[in-house]
Amino acid sequence: MKPLNFAILKYFCSGKEACRKDVQNALRADYGKFRAFKDAQMDDALQTACSNGLIEESRLELDANNNLIIYYKANADGIASINNYIPD
Repeated sequence: MKPLNFAILKYFCSGKEACRKDVQNALRADYGKFRAFKDAQMDDALQTACSNGLIEESRLELDANNNLIIYYKANADGIASINNYIPD
């Protein structure tokens, strides 16, 4: 099993846009019991990947409770970098 941060990055190699909740739903079966799977830690991991240029913020929304939802997406260069450093 890959480390959680690697799994998060590999999730974005599809090129599809996703928010934290989308990533959590996709990875929950394998990583749901990890301490770092909590919302705040996942947000930190996504923001770190964004700061490192591997993914980028694609859009922002407010949910029904006026909570900010940030969507991310990996561009072609980000996908190439992720695939170069994290094997399948």
